[in-house]
Amino acid sequence: MIAIAFISVFTVLGILAFLAQRRGGAAQHREAAAAGWQQLRWLLVRVPLAVVAASLAAPLVPAGPVSDWLGPESGLTGIAIASLFGGILPGGPVVAFPLVIVLEGAGAGRAQLVALITGWSVLAVHRLLIFEAPLLGWPLTLRRLAASLPLPFIAGLLAGWVVALGG
Repeated sequence: MIAIAFISVFTVLGILAFLAQRRGGAAQHREAAAAGWQQLRWLLVRVPLAVVAASLAAPLVPAGPVSDWLGPESGLTGIAIASLFGGILPGGPVVAFPLVIVLEGAGAGRAQLVALITGWSVLAVHRLLIFEAPLLGWPLTLRRLAASLPLPFIAGLLAGWVVALGG
């Protein structure tokens, strides 16, 4: 499964690189590759450190409360709590994903973790207050938020269904 995803990503990257080469020439291609390398370099340092920090922090998180509130048996309530927690969780992926690893190790259910990640991705109150509302205005921000509110819950329900099917 991972090999298919890996091959798919590199196939798409290869197609995009080919199209960029044909469209803009070598100068734009080199500029895009340099920008991509800058972003990758940033991740190559931070992601392994975040994963190591998460693995060291995992034993410190009490399994009882996590499994009570976010465990597989917490059901719809756990999905709702995870959705809300994801929405108020500040920070980027270097914060959110290691936290998900820690919560999974402490007994959180897969459906609840999907709801948490989706809530973090689409609700993100910190991003809404810092970027969206000032740049887009409150009317558009509130419409987007209203349309996005059910998405973490729906994603958690769908993930629970996939897990129940044996996924």
